[in-house]
Amino acid sequence: MIKRVFDICFSLSALVLLAPMLALIAVWIRLDSPGPIIFRQERVGLRGRCFSILKFRTMWRSAEADGLQITVGADARVTRAGRLLRKYKLDELPQLVNVLRGDMSVVGPRPEVPRYVALYPSSVGEVVLSVRPGITPPASVTFRH
Repeated sequence: MIKRVFDICFSLSALVLLAPMLALIAVWIRLDSPGPIIFRQERVGLRGRCFSILKFRTMWRSAEADGLQITVGADARVTRAGRLLRKYKLDELPQLVNVLRGDMSVVGPRPEVPRYVALYPSSVGEVVLSVRPGITPPASVTFRH
């Protein structure tokens, strides 16, 4: 309960404080390439419930149809704005809305797409899906550098 209250207070405060920067990023994405500003993708959350994760779009509109579901290295599908947004993890900021909705937490295991969750051994799936997924995993907080 305390963690959920923290998540709500943190994400709401962050969204209010970052609103001008979020608006500038949205305009930059719109000017950089055609397509929606927000990328939505189905992910698996608490107790295996699926939800739509929100991110700033960092790839060309048809990127999912043109290649793998993951990106490695200098992927040609990443836009100019997307390179910088990914480098500084700014593409993740819309997930603060997912935190407010209750789909995610600020800190927790990263949510995965359903087809990868289906590959989890049952013992791993039980543990990972027993908590809300997070914007940042616990290891990133503990071992930042």
